[in-house]
Amino acid sequence: MSIAPLDHQDAPTPNGNGTASSSAADDAGLVQLKQQRDMLLEEASQEPDPVHTGEAKKETQIIAIYGKGGIGKSFTLANLSYMMAQQGKRVLLIGCDPKSDTTSLLFGGRSCPTIIATSSEKRLAGDEVTISDVCFLRDGVFAMELGGPEVGRGCGGRGIIHGFELLEKLGFHEWGFDYVLLDFLGDVVCGGFGLPIARDMCQKVIVVGSNDLQSLYVANNVCSAVEYFRKLGGNVGVAGLVVNKDDGTGEAAAFAEAVGIPVLSAIPQHEDIRRKSANYEIVGRPGGQWAPMFEELAMQVATAPPLRPTPLSHDQLLDLFKGDAVGRDVVLTPATQADMRGGVFVEHKTLEVVYDGV
Repeated sequence: MSIAPLDHQDAPTPNGNGTASSSAADDAGLVQLKQQRDMLLEEASQEPDPVHTGEAKKETQIIAIYGKGGIGKSFTLANLSYMMAQQGKRVLLIGCDPKSDTTSLLFGGRSCPTIIATSSEKRLAGDEVTISDVCFLRDGVFAMELGGPEVGRGCGGRGIIHGFELLEKLGFHEWGFDYVLLDFLGDVVCGGFGLPIARDMCQKVIVVGSNDLQSLYVANNVCSAVEYFRKLGGNVGVAGLVVNKDDGTGEAAAFAEAVGIPVLSAIPQHEDIRRKSANYEIVGRPGGQWAPMFEELAMQVATAPPLRPTPLSHDQLLDLFKGDAVGRDVVLTPATQADMRGGVFVEHKTLEVVYDGV
C-alpha cells in the first residue's frame, strides 16, 4: 500500500496569527497518518497463504524449468514436450535463454526467429508482431524463443521481461494450452531470469541437474530463490529434480532427499541418447527405446505437487560429495602483504596525526 503525498491544498493556511487553523490541520493530519499506520500494521500482520501441497488446479499448468547451462534442459524439454503432445496434450514450449537454443533439438537443429529480434525488426519497419511471426509447430508442439540482446549489447534478464510483455500483448493469458513449459537459465540472481518465481508466473518449478557439484549448486540456488519468495508470500514451489546424464553415483538423489523434493526422472548417461541428441533426433517418441522413460516423466511433471524446499548451506552441499572430490581437506591460508608483493614487505609507520586527549 502506498501513502499518498500531501497535496498543496492539504497544507495548513494561516488565519490571523495562523495558530488555530494550523492546529486544526495538524490534528487532521495526525488522524490521517494514524489511520494509514493502522492499515499498514493490519496488512503486515496478515499471514501469507499456506504452502500449497496438492495438485496444481489451474486449467493451464505453467512450469518453469531451471538448471545450469549445458546440463540438458533443452534436451529434456524437447523430448518431454514432444511426448506430451503425442499423448494428446496441448503444449507450448518457450525458450527463455538469450542463447535461443531451447527449440533447436525440437526443430532438427534449425533456429526459429526470436520474439526480441522480430519485435525490433517489425518496429523499425512500422509493423506489428503477429503470433505467426514468432510461434512455430512440430507434430503438435507449439514452440517459440524469447531471445535476448547480442553479446555485450544489453541485459539478458531485461530482455526476458520485455519478451513476456510482448507475449501478454499477443494474448498469452488467453491461450488455451494444457501445459506451458518455460526453459530458464539457472542464474536466478538476476531478476529477469527469476521472473516466474518472483511474480508467481508459474505454479511450479522443476530443476535439472546431475551428479556433479556445479549443477547441484545451481539447483540449490533455485531452491533458495523459491524459499525466499515463499517467505514474502509467494506460492511457487519445486515439483522435483530431473537427473540428467545419471552415472549412478547418487549425489543428485541425495541432494533431492536433503532439500525435500522428489526425483522425477533419472535419464541415464547412455551413448545412444548422446549420439541421437547430437544429431538433433527426438528420443522421446512413442514406441521407441526411451519412450517409457519420457512417458513416466510426463506423468510425474503433470501430477507432482509444488513443494517448499529446504535449501542447503554450502557446507551441507559439499557433504554430499567425497572429501577428495571437492577439496574439503584444503586449508585456507591467509595471504600477507609480502606474499602479494612477491618479496619482503617493510611496514612503514603511518603519517596520520593522532591527537591525544581529544
